[in-house]
Amino acid sequence: MREQLSFRIFRWVVLVPLALFTLVPLYVMVTSALKPLRDVQGDFQWWPSNLTFQPFVDIWSTVPLGRYFVNSLIVCSVATIASVIIAIFSSYAISRYRFRGRGAFSGVVLSTQMFPGVLFLLPLFIIFVNIDRWLGITFLYQTQLGLIVTYLTFTLPFSIWMLASYFDGIPRDLDEAARVDGATAMGALWRVVLPAARPGVIAVAVYSFMTAWGEILFASQMTNSATRTLSIGLQSYSTEVNVYWNQIMAASLVVSVPIVVGFLFLQRYLVAGLTAGAVK
Repeated sequence: MREQLSFRIFRWVVLVPLALFTLVPLYVMVTSALKPLRDVQGDFQWWPSNLTFQPFVDIWSTVPLGRYFVNSLIVCSVATIASVIIAIFSSYAISRYRFRGRGAFSGVVLSTQMFPGVLFLLPLFIIFVNIDRWLGITFLYQTQLGLIVTYLTFTLPFSIWMLASYFDGIPRDLDEAARVDGATAMGALWRVVLPAARPGVIAVAVYSFMTAWGEILFASQMTNSATRTLSIGLQSYSTEVNVYWNQIMAASLVVSVPIVVGFLFLQRYLVAGLTAGAVK
């Protein structure tokens, strides 16, 4: 009983500061988004004295937030779909077939996770610029396609590694039974293996989308005013004359809605997929 009491005390001592560390900034963000700009720039108040929803209206006219939202949605959705499809085929081949170079390929895929993403910025910039120069058109640099390809370079390795581990945990007898029943290798993959690996596939999709949605380093260098994404577009609320702090907070809340809603709906699959993939 004494041990349980000490554990409870320790749990509260740890969890309460962590909860405050998480909730207080969120509370400040929400309350700042409900204040006029003069109140945000003045002395800090824990509760808005002049409650207003006008910042949520102004965020769409101060900067082209709608265009940034569409750009982010297109780039992240296409990058996620491409990452999942490529990772499925690659992981299935690694898990089910023994071919020359299999170990080297798996090692290279895993080793890419040891390097920080900033190391790939300059090489990708040089490659994109030279390809565009050779084609004579703007094909990759500062385009949505170029940003999608960029995101695939650091979402694919993790996706392949995790799905391969997940496929390894699915009995091969299922594949063999499907082949005996007349299914092809592709038929066994789509009708038998993928339904069993649904949590892993969903976890990979959520990871890819969240990584692309909040990425800022590559988006700041690989986009222009027409292809700018939300993570870069939020900086537009800061001008040489003024910083619209209340609108920045309001826009940040609006930007976070798709991720939060998606995570709440897919949380069960995400946790199950990440746990199973990591353990296997």
